[in-house]
Amino acid sequence: MALTEQAFSWKQQHRGRISKTGNPRARMLLVEAGWRLLRARQAAAAPLRAWGERLAARRGRAIAAVALARRLARILYALWRDGSAYRPGVPRAA
Repeated sequence: MALTEQAFSWKQQHRGRISKTGNPRARMLLVEAGWRLLRARQAAAAPLRAWGERLAARRGRAIAAVALARRLARILYALWRDGSAYRPGVPRAA
């Protein structure tokens, strides 16, 4: 049996779904922010909107809005954890 890249689970990154645990109001606000990003025309929202539009083309707009909500939650957590300010379009350090 030949070993492939997929034989090693540590090489794959699994990201789970947005769960229904936690504060329902915060989750609802994040999803509303996701919908807002899909409709945004501001330059600051362009990177997230482009990502959401690509996902919407494959999976549908509702799934893209929830995925954007999850991505926003990760961004907000990183900003809080690092004590930094949001800079749209700036790639993160490796």
